[in-house]
Amino acid sequence: MSQQKPMGTVEWLMLVGLSILWGGSFLFNGILVKALPPFTIVTARVALAALALHLILRMSGQSMPRDGKSWAAFFGMGLLNNIIPFLLIVWGQTHIASGLASILNATTPLFAVIVAHLLTDDEKMTAGRLVGVVTGFAGVALMIGPAVLGSLGDNTLAQLAVLGGALSYSVAGIFGRRFKRMGMAPMLPAAGQVTASAIMLLPVTLIVDQPWTLAAPGTETLAALLGLALLSTAIAYVLFFRILATAGATNLMLVTFLIPVSAILLGALVLGEQLQAKHFAGMAMIAVGLAAIDGRIAQLWKRRPASS
Repeated sequence: MSQQKPMGTVEWLMLVGLSILWGGSFLFNGILVKALPPFTIVTARVALAALALHLILRMSGQSMPRDGKSWAAFFGMGLLNNIIPFLLIVWGQTHIASGLASILNATTPLFAVIVAHLLTDDEKMTAGRLVGVVTGFAGVALMIGPAVLGSLGDNTLAQLAVLGGALSYSVAGIFGRRFKRMGMAPMLPAAGQVTASAIMLLPVTLIVDQPWTLAAPGTETLAALLGLALLSTAIAYVLFFRILATAGATNLMLVTFLIPVSAILLGALVLGEQLQAKHFAGMAMIAVGLAAIDGRIAQLWKRRPASS
């Protein structure tokens, strides 16, 4: 039985990049939910991302597969990785604060460890991984602040929706491993899943939201929609499938620990927000948790007697 090896520098850099891109999605969604209904937001997000990725594929000379097996996988991935989590999280964010949504979304690695243990042979749960997940989650909660947890009992349905989105992401990570076995370059499943998602969502959105009846979006709304589609979806999913192919589903889901870190650091660098002691303490706990899940702490522990 093979075990997932620790991530290298390139994988870690891609994971940090993905956390920055996905961290922006909470900001973009926060702007968009004030102007557009959830189905319209999610449909526009995946449709614009699909257009951008197909344009890049055409310019690079790559072509999408046309066989039924590939497209069945694209539709399955689109449902698990886009439609279910996007709708649940966007709807949840209309009822709960973004900080609380980030904490609930940070349960994704915990779900991923459990799902991977049940459904894979090479990403089994270990004591180190479980301790790492709990430590990382505690770091996220500490960094965002205990005050946010004061509303944990309010809007239970919205909180369960975000947790459902986290669970769907973890299952999608396992499901998406098949694209590596199918020999696809990361750009192909990235484009395929958002295309399949747009196809499934468009008729539902036309019926439910009737977007032609909505007020014309303003400049801020359009800018947030383009950022969500191009940065947090199109580019992000190319990174997503590249990391999944090289580092595995459990390691990939660690990105949800890094998203709040990226958001807070960007706030400090771009907006001049103050970093507090709780931020540094939370980041330290997240770093320890990531190292434990990645297997580096276990490897150092095993080497210790030999070097003494």
